[in-house]
Amino acid sequence: MKQKTWFITGCSTGFGRILAEQLLARGDRVIATARNLDSILGLHEKSRNPDQLLTYALDVTDHSLVRAVAKDAIERCAGEIDVLVNNAGYGYVGALEEISMDGVRAIYETNVFGLMEVTRAILPVFRTRKSGHIINLSSVAGMVGTPGASIYNSTKFAVEGLSEALAGELAPFGIKVTLIEPGAFRTDFANRSLKVAPYLPEYESALSQTRKYYETIGGQQPGDPAQAARAMIALADHPNPPLRLPMGKIALQRIRNKLSQYESEIDAWEETILETDFPEFR
Repeated sequence: MKQKTWFITGCSTGFGRILAEQLLARGDRVIATARNLDSILGLHEKSRNPDQLLTYALDVTDHSLVRAVAKDAIERCAGEIDVLVNNAGYGYVGALEEISMDGVRAIYETNVFGLMEVTRAILPVFRTRKSGHIINLSSVAGMVGTPGASIYNSTKFAVEGLSEALAGELAPFGIKVTLIEPGAFRTDFANRSLKVAPYLPEYESALSQTRKYYETIGGQQPGDPAQAARAMIALADHPNPPLRLPMGKIALQRIRNKLSQYESEIDAWEETILETDFPEFR
């Protein structure tokens, strides 16, 4: 298997960190980024030679920095980047009324606009080479809404729609796009990186289950991030990767339930749905 070059955001912990370590172990070249450079310097101990790993401090919400880092990495890799992994992001627990608009804008800057900016910075390389693979970290939350996670859900739904359309835009250039949709994985998502809005007592009954889940799930998640990283590597090696890949039993069950419910609703309301067209088009 030919050595690949990967550009990965959010490598300080979790999926990004484990993926970078596995890639270095198999001999691929890694461009690892994180907001805090010190958090990823330890990756150099995992590399086989000085040219195998490039590390950058990168806050994906700083768009000028994104462009500068991408430009430097592209030049140092002689324009050879094969896989982009948009992994940087975080969760936010809270009802729509509980999260301030500043909080809403902040999570969109990271989970959506940051992902867009990084992708825009790498796309010219992929188009020139007429190859490349974009792997966007979505979530089961990008397919199924959960009370108490409406804002986080909305960011991941945005990533889903963007990626689905992007796959069609980029297919003529030979560029592939895959959405990763993890369920509950044993990363620090539910701990250090999770934001929680101040509670409004009016939402106690509606959101108590969600709040309790996030308060207790840390360290108990069934998903193995090392296995998830192996699956992402296998995707990049596959000649025909899927557009979407749920990860873990929880994600699979929730998505199947959502699809089944949606199909049932469509069947029940099919007559009304069709009546909204002009008669000659029904």
